[in-house]
Amino acid sequence: MISIIVPVFNEQENIPVLYEKLVAVMEALGKPFEILFINDGSVDESERVLDGIGLNDERCKIIHFSRNLGQTSALMAGVDFAKGNIMVPIDADLQNDPEDIPSLLEKLEEGYDVVSGWRKKRKDPSLRRVLLSKFANKLISLVSGVRLNDYGCTLKAYRSSLIKPVKLYGEMHRFIPIYVSWQGGKVTEIPVRHHPRIHGESNYGLGRIFKVVLDLIVIQFLAKYNTKPIYVFGAFGLFNIGIALLTFCYAVYLKLFLDVSFISTPLLLLVSLTFIMGTLCILMGLLAEMLVRIYYETQNKPSYLIKNTTNLDPAP
Repeated sequence: MISIIVPVFNEQENIPVLYEKLVAVMEALGKPFEILFINDGSVDESERVLDGIGLNDERCKIIHFSRNLGQTSALMAGVDFAKGNIMVPIDADLQNDPEDIPSLLEKLEEGYDVVSGWRKKRKDPSLRRVLLSKFANKLISLVSGVRLNDYGCTLKAYRSSLIKPVKLYGEMHRFIPIYVSWQGGKVTEIPVRHHPRIHGESNYGLGRIFKVVLDLIVIQFLAKYNTKPIYVFGAFGLFNIGIALLTFCYAVYLKLFLDVSFISTPLLLLVSLTFIMGTLCILMGLLAEMLVRIYYETQNKPSYLIKNTTNLDPAP
């Protein structure tokens, strides 16, 4: 089964058109499907429109949030409730084209685990937004090592087995290909169409660029130091202690050779602050190490991931 996941926020005019297009495309494929509409706290008539669709078509599953929680939460709800072995998220604003779904599925059948859409010819009205998006995509590709031209495109196709275990927060839905790559999955990208918005207003602001950068720092931390946080906290702590020692030596040098009193410079204050900060960072690293062990041991969760085995019985 194929699960189409549609996050919705104030898209009352676009929902009926999108529904008709999705049904037409999926029925033409001849494969079983379901459409999950996740109403992310819309304040227009989206809830009423969605309920009407759900009453007339049992293939449409409707989920209403009590308030606006963001696209990542909406996508995670869709993933949790989806029953298909393939998931295809798509925006509700009609800028993604449902007719690109068959191309994504065809590429998926070539052995890939994620096929990401690339809005090669974007139709956004703001050139600044397009340029900032390109910069963000270059930055994410450089830092993560997963080369994609368009992380922000919602239209993608995933294998459910690799997406179900993933838990996302903040604005991290755009980083799902990176998570799949961590699991050993194969990721690729194909060009898809992109249409200008006709109804409603865009819910994306330039402030999301800063959120993306911060989330990128988080996923890099999780990728490299998920099981050894002491390497981050400890390194920063030792760096501060090193600064404290060098500053103290310099203060002693000034006192012995240049007859500069300790109290006439702020060096001792700097020594105290950096030494205390370094000590606290190391203690935080030790605390983080304890939390990591509690996390893995209480959930009986291994710190490794096995792809397959040969002549080996399942672990007890």
